Amino acid sequence: MSGFKTKEKYFKFLIYFIVIVLINVAGVSLFYRVDLTANKLYSLSAASKKVVKTLSEPLTVKIFFTKDLPAPYNNTERYLHDIMEEYASYSNKFFNYRFYDVTSKDAGLTATADKNRKIAEDYGISPVQIRIIENDELQFKQAYMGLVIIHGDLIEKIPAITSTQGLEYKITTAIQHLNNKVSALLRLKGKVKITMYLSSSLNKIAPLIGLNKLSSLKGSIKDIAEKLNQKSFGKIDFKLVDPLKENQIKAIGEKYHIMTLKWPALPKKNISKGSGCAGIVMEYKDKTETIPIITSVNIPVFGTQYQMAAPKNIETTMSDTMDRMIGINRAIGYLHDHGTSPMTPAGMGMMGRQQGQMSVFNHLLSKRYSIKYVDLKKNGIPEGLNCLIISRPTKKFSDYELFEIDQALMRGTNLAIFPDAFNEIMPRQQGGFGRGPQYIPIDTGLGKLLANYGVKVKSSYVMDENCYKQAMPANQGGGERKLYFVPMIQDANINHTPVFMKNIKGIVAMRISPLVINRKKIKKMGIRAYTLFSSSAKSWEMKNRINLNPMFITPPSNKSDMKSYPLALMLEGKFPSYFVGRKLPVKDVAGKNTGKDKNTGKDTGKKAAENKQNNKTSMTSGIPEVKAQNNFIKKSRPGRIFVMACSQMLQNNMLDPQGMTSNAAFILNSVDHLNNQDEIAVMRSKNQKLNPLAKTTPFARSLIKIFNIAVIPVLVILFGFGVWLKRSSRKKYIKRIFNKTGEV
Repeated sequence: MSGFKTKEKYFKFLIYFIVIVLINVAGVSLFYRVDLTANKLYSLSAASKKVVKTLSEPLTVKIFFTKDLPAPYNNTERYLHDIMEEYASYSNKFFNYRFYDVTSKDAGLTATADKNRKIAEDYGISPVQIRIIENDELQFKQAYMGLVIIHGDLIEKIPAITSTQGLEYKITTAIQHLNNKVSALLRLKGKVKITMYLSSSLNKIAPLIGLNKLSSLKGSIKDIAEKLNQKSFGKIDFKLVDPLKENQIKAIGEKYHIMTLKWPALPKKNISKGSGCAGIVMEYKDKTETIPIITSVNIPVFGTQYQMAAPKNIETTMSDTMDRMIGINRAIGYLHDHGTSPMTPAGMGMMGRQQGQMSVFNHLLSKRYSIKYVDLKKNGIPEGLNCLIISRPTKKFSDYELFEIDQALMRGTNLAIFPDAFNEIMPRQQGGFGRGPQYIPIDTGLGKLLANYGVKVKSSYVMDENCYKQAMPANQGGGERKLYFVPMIQDANINHTPVFMKNIKGIVAMRISPLVINRKKIKKMGIRAYTLFSSSAKSWEMKNRINLNPMFITPPSNKSDMKSYPLALMLEGKFPSYFVGRKLPVKDVAGKNTGKDKNTGKDTGKKAAENKQNNKTSMTSGIPEVKAQNNFIKKSRPGRIFVMACSQMLQNNMLDPQGMTSNAAFILNSVDHLNNQDEIAVMRSKNQKLNPLAKTTPFARSLIKIFNIAVIPVLVILFGFGVWLKRSSRKKYIKRIFNKTGEV
């Protein structure tokens, strides 16, 4: 009998073991996960699913990763495996991926790993240095952690993947860019013309100014153009031009803004007087962009120094420029005149030339959008812009320029306006010792348009007790000093209802002005307005006499003077034109060679004769007076206006180059929303690591501590005591039953 029971136990164990093995096998083949994270960090976003579903050509992802890396890098590899499986499960037949085991040189090479390493290096994936701890010792190791995405002849790469932060966003946007590029190239009408202007006369003078390799650059650029042409389905027409005549060189330089060099005769060097130019011009339809070959900088003592652009950098710039010219990314405008903040074009900065204060914003924006610089005075606002950004204008807009902005909104161009309330004027050095800057109110006339839509920017700065705290050096007493003009916007004061604001948990502002919202007017117009974030209840205004020296800023003694102020606003709906019921302005051309006499105001000379002839023609032609119609739009299509009186938020010191901080996510998400790209905004911000605890009072925190330290252990003891009592009662009950049975 005992032998049968023993066999039964072994048999059950064998059955259980087989069931467990089968469950694991089924789990491998029938993969399923449940993502329990709040932001669905380990699940594909809707934008990622859409991108891989709409692939029209085969796309392959090649991942090069060194095996058996320690934490946290092994988690990155695991995440890559998981996310690739998800991409594949939601994609069509065109998506493929493959992992390559790449062991670095210092870890010993197998034949397969050596082959994979060469493949990785051919794609431009190089090892990165990581820090690991082995045997209680800190060590540095070379490891491959990168991937390339191949779509036809086009390649996008992520050379270093050291964390999972923002990885899905990088991969999805890269796939989207390649897919859009293939589609754009296939439907491209005509070719992109690339002309390299390089005067052979420069070869004589080049060694004297440190450009020894200039003569070999012609062949390198030709090879780059041929390589780019192959990737672009033969859509490039490349040619070399050797300008030698002085008038030709001058004309090319002035037309394309290409650097020209002139030099006197140098008999000792056997060099005659001459000139030359060097640069690359890319043209497509009416678009023209110039890529510099030679840059110069004037250095004190050393004089003017010249530098030749590296071929590798030129290749990247040519590829990026072509992407912008053929319109792969959505076009957005940036107002480039009226004293707005400068925004240096990405990749076009010269050595020695100070980059614009908004170069980081430009870099982040250029990854997804094609930026068009709008010169309102000369050319107006072009058609087809999804969005127009106006940052810190300081010069007055004429009524006609306001009319152009108004009508652009009516045509469907959304507006992102970052007006500053004050212009900071620094004191001159002479006699200005000890004086702080002056803050002059800015009145550009743009406020009239905003007021028409129910928004007003107040001439003040918001101070907030919830602000950035500056660490003080030891020689100044140490500790912290509050910078009240740098509000730290907390989670409770951020509107999370819009999807693009969902995961923004904190924002840092600086020198920001409050907004006044006319709710009655907005309701009457039938548009929707919602505040994106506001200051805390411990805020107050600094107005009239502005002084941002922290030593002289103190909170108001009367707490009733403190309140919360709206700081960023989004307006949505069909906007009525500001010029409804007003006389339409006429473009001012007074400064463009009108030929008027300064004293009499009458036309003179050739201009007067032309006007006289025009008048004569109009009177004798017999043609009735022509009246223009449909040249004024009274109400817009559904549109959006973003307003935040803080251009400082776009400056380099407020954004990170990777675009992963809350500030960068907020700005980029707002731009995405203006361009109907909410899915991308959600994907970008779901990896936000800033997740502050809810603010509580000291009393509440003390209660929580007491509960955790004292109450929970007591509850556990009471629960255990209750279980013991229940078991004792059950034993007594069983004993009582058996005692009764024995009596029977």
